[in-house]
Amino acid sequence: MLSELELSTLADRLRDAERDRAPIPPLVESHPKLEAADAYEIQLHNIRRRTASVVGHKVGLSSRAMQEMMGVDEPDYGHLLADMGLSETVPVDATRYCYPRVEIEVAFLLGADLPGEDCTEDDVVAATEAYAPSIELIDSRILDWRISLADTIADNASSAGFVVGAARVPPSEVDIRRIDAVLYRGTEVVAQGRSDAVLGNPVTAVAWLARTVARFGVRLRAGHLILPGACARAIDARPGDEFRASFTGLGDVSLSFVGG
Repeated sequence: MLSELELSTLADRLRDAERDRAPIPPLVESHPKLEAADAYEIQLHNIRRRTASVVGHKVGLSSRAMQEMMGVDEPDYGHLLADMGLSETVPVDATRYCYPRVEIEVAFLLGADLPGEDCTEDDVVAATEAYAPSIELIDSRILDWRISLADTIADNASSAGFVVGAARVPPSEVDIRRIDAVLYRGTEVVAQGRSDAVLGNPVTAVAWLARTVARFGVRLRAGHLILPGACARAIDARPGDEFRASFTGLGDVSLSFVGG
């Protein structure tokens, strides 16, 4: 484990990079022994000093392809805060971010608290009030997205924002493993995939999340939004882009960008 001073110093570097839109070199370059446990402590340093409330969590690295690319065998997670919520009707200023990208995900809206370390997939389905279409805005405060596992964990799992569409579909009305998702930029298809790209079943990712955050004394609560991972590859977002994601059985969600 790194010292408390080292952890807080690295947290400050990431906070300043986000505030100033000035990405920094990978943390592992200056601290090659940085491990996942250290990185989660750095993430928590910055979450604790944010004034916005936690409204949920996101799971990253939830596809087998991404895990193989990063050389890991389990996902990671980050926090979703109230001030990260975006609107379908208000364009996002792309210049607020370092390297903005969008991903399409099936969001989980919890209607009941989830258990902690013994959470099962059945528990997740029982506690889920509805699924909804969503787009996650991801960003990296690490230069040129040159991230290791520790870098992205420390950087709040590269999370930056989210928008959720209007549809609310109970779990009994759709097969969560067979939702096709297509992302359009304007009229062009730029990404497509299926919900089972997320660990074979997004419910698996949410159950993993509930068990993992329990180690830190955290519970996934009723009212929380959970983003279990992307159905398809991330797409760069540029000023002028207008995205629409369409999900079978869940409808659409949109997000647009402006900026100089």
